Amino acid sequence: MVVNSLAFLWFFLLVMAAYYACQSRKELQNILLLAASYWFYAQVDIGMAGLLLVLTLAFWLLGKGIGAAVEKDDNRRSAILVNIGVAVGIGALFYFKYLNFFIDSIVGFAGMLGLHLSWTAMNLIVPVGLSFFTFKLMSYVLDIYHGKIGHEKDLVSFANYIAFFPTILSGPIDRPKPFLKQLSAARIFNSDNLMNGFRRVLWGMFLKMCIADRLDMYVSAIWNNYEHHSALSIICASLLYPLQMYADFSGYSEMAIGVALMLGFKVAENFKRPFFTINIANYWSRWHMSLTSWLTDYVFMPLNIKLRDWGVRGTILAIMLNMTFIGLWHGANWTFLIFGIYHGLWYIPLMVSGQFFKKTKVKVNASGWPTRPFVARMAGTYIVVALGLMIFHSSSIGEFWDILTRVCTHWQGGLFTDMATMVNAAICTAALIYSDIQEEWFPKHNIRLPQWAERFRWELTVAVEIVAILLFGVFDNNQFIYFQF
Repeated sequence: MVVNSLAFLWFFLLVMAAYYACQSRKELQNILLLAASYWFYAQVDIGMAGLLLVLTLAFWLLGKGIGAAVEKDDNRRSAILVNIGVAVGIGALFYFKYLNFFIDSIVGFAGMLGLHLSWTAMNLIVPVGLSFFTFKLMSYVLDIYHGKIGHEKDLVSFANYIAFFPTILSGPIDRPKPFLKQLSAARIFNSDNLMNGFRRVLWGMFLKMCIADRLDMYVSAIWNNYEHHSALSIICASLLYPLQMYADFSGYSEMAIGVALMLGFKVAENFKRPFFTINIANYWSRWHMSLTSWLTDYVFMPLNIKLRDWGVRGTILAIMLNMTFIGLWHGANWTFLIFGIYHGLWYIPLMVSGQFFKKTKVKVNASGWPTRPFVARMAGTYIVVALGLMIFHSSSIGEFWDILTRVCTHWQGGLFTDMATMVNAAICTAALIYSDIQEEWFPKHNIRLPQWAERFRWELTVAVEIVAILLFGVFDNNQFIYFQF
């Protein structure tokens, strides 16, 4: 069930009506929310709903055991249990997501050495949202172990944290403490939450249907047939792909955050205008923020502490490993591994020069716009990101090398154009860029409306967005890119 579909709309309206009908009883709300979440997940991947249930119960019991051990200062027992939890979480990821890749890689490497192995890949289906809910499960037991939270006694509340239907498929990845706290009290209907949530859902639909899906028509037409296109067309598609990714993934995040807000929940933000950054570290602090902060807290910081005696070299190693994990988190392919390493390498100059440890503020001129040197650095960062996403987008290292070779050698031929798609995408992308510029540098300078219209700003904004979606939107119910991760 796609979030921007009529089926989801009817599902959500029924859930919200029943949900607020019992707003005086948090227990009923939580049970209803859990039932809705499992029903929603079953529509997407009914075969794996059982796995979700088993893992949820197992980690709830592990959390109970860790909490009891922490209360008794039994460090040995709590350490054993948290290690079991981490091993189960990583084991589930490895088995479903990476086992076939591991088998194929070993067999291929053995073949290069002249050895024959009879191993064959297994027919495994990766559960939708696995990379997201396993991180939630592991953060729960780790936070109990480190004393950040206590064991959640209510199994229904814990299960809701893991299976919350707006975020289970593609995040954001919420931390247990703030989310479980919100489940501890009844959510009362709030008209402001309803309106603000609806606006974010609408904006997310605009990003997905009017920008991401429009750009996909052009990018896929070139990328899927790159051997027939010129270097100029491939470069153009590669420079547009980061915008497509941004609109697609932030579009889903906006819809998830909006739906959650209409149900009375504030979930983690995931994007903060990532292309207005001047280096790769700033970029990752604003792109997929819930994943970046998760890996920073649970991977980079512990590694950096263990390697602190190595000084800057230890920090470099920690960040390289962290970025490698970010790459592999996206999937079982050598391209994702190279993607992570590629981004990690761009951190090294920042660490050596000391810029990694400093917060550099973008300088603006008298009119409030960023100065030319900083605009140039933003453009450079965008190109670095675009090249990395060429690796990310490739189905194999061989395909990436072929594309790179074609970019370097095939300059004959002009730019592939699809005028209708490009014009429609350009109009909508301009609206996104304007919105991001407004929020980044001119948050207090809204478009001034006539006095009579100022009272209806919210309604007019909604109307404009709906008209834009009807005029420019792609109504093919295209899957979100991050559903595959």
